[in-house]
Amino acid sequence: MQKKYKVGLIGFSIGGHVFHAPFIVENDRLELYKVTARKPEQQRMLAERYPTAINVLSADDIIGDPEVNLVVIATSNDVHYSLAKAALEAGKHVIVEKPFTNTSAKADELIVLAKDKNLLLSVHHNARFHSDFKTVRKMIASGRLGRVVNYEARFDRFRNFLRPGAWREENLPGSGIHYDLGAHLIDQALQLFGHPEWVFADLRVQRDGAKAVDDFEIILSYPRLKVSLKGQMLAKEPTPRFAVYGTNGSFVKWGVDPQENLLRAGARPGDVQDWGKENEDTYGTLSIVEDGQDIVERIPSEIGSGEDFYRNVVAVLDGEEALIVKPEQARDVIRILELAEQSWREQRVVKFENEII
Repeated sequence: MQKKYKVGLIGFSIGGHVFHAPFIVENDRLELYKVTARKPEQQRMLAERYPTAINVLSADDIIGDPEVNLVVIATSNDVHYSLAKAALEAGKHVIVEKPFTNTSAKADELIVLAKDKNLLLSVHHNARFHSDFKTVRKMIASGRLGRVVNYEARFDRFRNFLRPGAWREENLPGSGIHYDLGAHLIDQALQLFGHPEWVFADLRVQRDGAKAVDDFEIILSYPRLKVSLKGQMLAKEPTPRFAVYGTNGSFVKWGVDPQENLLRAGARPGDVQDWGKENEDTYGTLSIVEDGQDIVERIPSEIGSGEDFYRNVVAVLDGEEALIVKPEQARDVIRILELAEQSWREQRVVKFENEII
């Protein structure tokens, strides 16, 4: 019988109960062993959905437990670094919810610590496994667009009010939608195109009474390629998720990966037939010139597969695969966010220089 890895989940708000717990329990090599669920509604949900998990009130009850093999940190950004450091020092493998840390220097510290202790350290950049991004990645790799010259990706929402007590909406390090939604878009762009030459950003606070960034555009410049990453909280009408323009034509993708809505409703991958499959009405449109002919095609979307993140983690712990989401990659996301804030503050283009640690 193969070993089961016992997981301690720190944080059981949306990050913990929507994006982590369902995939942990779906993996037969992982056991959701301990969870910090402090609020009464979180405790009720934990008892209903995961009755075998032990509820604890302190992260120390997880980090200090010798039975815990893997610590998953799904808390507010401000304590990602301190909790990850404590868990690594306690000899635990660690997964941190994105964004990794509030600064690249702290990310570097954790990477060195994990290497010194020969422990797994990864960051939950789950948007790599979304149906829409997987489709865009496949289309670019196919070469049918020719040389890509412009890439646009965006996460737009509509919420014209503020949520009382929401830490993401306070003027704090790591707050704002650029650190939240923008981190996904930056990670995806780095996966497709690598490191940019320079960064330019426009970061705004637009809603009445808002304190944190709620509208952003981050431009990454590459030789002969412009990448534009956008997000806002005042987009009442839907906008394309991706638009890719090449020398042969374009690919435009509307709609979002279906997994999040299912997870928020309490579903797990094993509960839903065709998990991760998009409706046909959100398929992207390819419009190109091919062999001298104008071609317009609806492109079936790839299947979303959020479960692949934890499947890979188990395979890494077993010594069978390389880590998909490397901490160095997540650190580069933070560095670009830092450069974006510097760019907006100084109103200039900032060169990207990747320091190898």
